[in-house]
Amino acid sequence: MNKLGLLGKNISYSFSKAYFKNKFDDENIKDTTYENFDIENIDLFPSIIKNTKDLKGLNVTIPYKEVVIPYLNKVNKKAKAIGAVNTIKITKKGNLIGYNTDCYGFKKSLKPYIKSHHKKALILGTGGASKAIAYSLKKMGISYKYVSRNPSKHVAFTYDKLSENDIKNHQIIINCTPLGTFPNVDDCPNIPYSAINNNHILFDLIYNPEETTFLKLGKKNQATTINGLNMLKLQAEKAWSIWNL
Repeated sequence: MNKLGLLGKNISYSFSKAYFKNKFDDENIKDTTYENFDIENIDLFPSIIKNTKDLKGLNVTIPYKEVVIPYLNKVNKKAKAIGAVNTIKITKKGNLIGYNTDCYGFKKSLKPYIKSHHKKALILGTGGASKAIAYSLKKMGISYKYVSRNPSKHVAFTYDKLSENDIKNHQIIINCTPLGTFPNVDDCPNIPYSAINNNHILFDLIYNPEETTFLKLGKKNQATTINGLNMLKLQAEKAWSIWNL
């Protein structure tokens, strides 16, 4: 029996386990299971590899997309350029190879909505997922700036310094923070929503709830809104194809 799973922390809510269970049922895949590996810190990762017989691959989620890299034997070129891994393939020889399928999922989800005026983006948050978003935007020829609570050399704006003008000048806004995830559905990034208009695209990586407060506030001002569900499905299928190469 082949085993696959999700590596993360506090992931009982996770999309992946239910998604793959349904996939296996629908496609009559009998020889594979998918489970959650919920660990308190990354130091416990090697024991999962050692003690899980027939483990063939893993998805990786918050907060381990970056810190898992030193534990891998090899990181694929794209994942290395991004600096984050969300898919691990375990070879027959037991080598761990890191990939990133977030960039594929994001790019494919966003592309149909892009118009000629969508030239600049704001990325809210600076975690592992935001790196894949930045990489994808660069490939699409869209310039981007990071927004974070804490100033750093990579961060163009902190939330308290973000003006209405900054919002008007960046017509794609992507939420890569966990703000607004179930059960804290009233939370949202603190940005000047009043400056959003019908030229904006608001993309939220969150998929539960289906419409976050961030997206609701954007929709109220006629923005195009996209949640993270399609991106997740696309990156999950891409991961599946990597495990079955």
